[in-house]
Amino acid sequence: MDALAEAVLAGASPEELSREAVPGEYLAAYLHADDTRMFGDAPDKDVRRSLRVGRVPMPELAPDEALVAVMASSVNYNTVWSATFAPLPTFDFLRRFSRQGGYAARHDQPQHVLGSDGAGVIVRVGAGVRHWRVGDHVVVSPSYVDDQEPATHSDGMLGREQRVWGFETNFGGLAHYAVVRVNQLVPKPTHLTWEEAASVPLCGATAYRMLVSDRGARIKQGDIVLIWGAAGGLGAYAVQLVKAGGGIPIGVVSSEEKARALRRLGCDVVINRNDIGLGHHIPGPDEAISLGKQLGKRIRAEVGEDPHVVFDYVGAATFGISVFVVRKGGTVVTCGSSTGYQHQFDNRYLWMNLKRVIGSHAANWQELAECNRLVQLGMLMPALSTTYPLEEIGEATRLVQRNQHTGKVGVLCLAPRAGLGVTDPALRDRIGADRLNALRNPAPVVTGSIG
Repeated sequence: MDALAEAVLAGASPEELSREAVPGEYLAAYLHADDTRMFGDAPDKDVRRSLRVGRVPMPELAPDEALVAVMASSVNYNTVWSATFAPLPTFDFLRRFSRQGGYAARHDQPQHVLGSDGAGVIVRVGAGVRHWRVGDHVVVSPSYVDDQEPATHSDGMLGREQRVWGFETNFGGLAHYAVVRVNQLVPKPTHLTWEEAASVPLCGATAYRMLVSDRGARIKQGDIVLIWGAAGGLGAYAVQLVKAGGGIPIGVVSSEEKARALRRLGCDVVINRNDIGLGHHIPGPDEAISLGKQLGKRIRAEVGEDPHVVFDYVGAATFGISVFVVRKGGTVVTCGSSTGYQHQFDNRYLWMNLKRVIGSHAANWQELAECNRLVQLGMLMPALSTTYPLEEIGEATRLVQRNQHTGKVGVLCLAPRAGLGVTDPALRDRIGADRLNALRNPAPVVTGSIG
């Protein structure tokens, strides 16, 4: 381990961190451009074959960037897309970005360092950085935006140069170090461990934008919200946001084990998709209506009404059902399509019943800050279920690829073990370990040390 990393783990002061040299290379989980054709037409694109862990060159820091010593990260579904090179290799994104020239050219490398979540310690800042300092504890947003675009100042997600860090850019969070724009940073919640904090930014903020923001469904007290994949990372945050906002979450899951986990989060109604005959195939329009009728009947039996909002990131397998089952005047909000991008639905149920479909993507900086505030207040809990060391990123991502996980799968990067990084143990005690670890078994032993 390099001297700078050792200083971070020892809890060194900002002055001591600034004196240590930045290493010329660092350990990271990455893909290699030579492997993009490795899967061909294979039915099972096993991500353990493509994900590598090794040393990569340290990039130069731009004036508006920070170098973060990453204590922990997490696996997102874009890690799966990246590692399967589908629907297209992410190296295409890097080449396109690099054509801007200047510092963007750094991103076109034969190695693509992945990771769209991160929590760690700032160890360097660029010459143009004003509000962040070496030694600050931060979490990292996946939204990589250009603050010199006019549209960014209306909504960071509307800029033409908006990208997802560690997916459409290089130098992501599944590594010992990460290069970030400082407009990706918010303070790390003081009562969380590194791995807990790293589980929040992408999924928590995405769910916040979808449900709470005025750019999303804008849920209100009493709203019934149907949440597909409710025991996953996005779903677990959606359930909590609906509950915290006075709504009624209805979670759909694929197993009894996930149903039990969801009840521990406080979900009002949990439906096992197998109980309504919804398998793992993609239904046609007629079958979607039939399944929607069964699901609607079950929902009305539980809460007496149809849902106001449907939270759908599953895509092809559920979207036709979502459009049918949401109430008249209701809203389907979507941020992804893990089962396929081509959605079929009967448009009569959309237009004649005045329903809306809202497309949502990640979250802007303010939405992340609002979500992070809820975490710091103890109103939103981390959705972490398990952790892996960085060296086992292939196994961690395979778990997500096969949908065998609950909540978020964390990855320990520089942190030598789980349970580190808490700087406000009193707040942690007031919130309670059971609430903070609702999806986690067993809970980690938490200490007050940084590393």
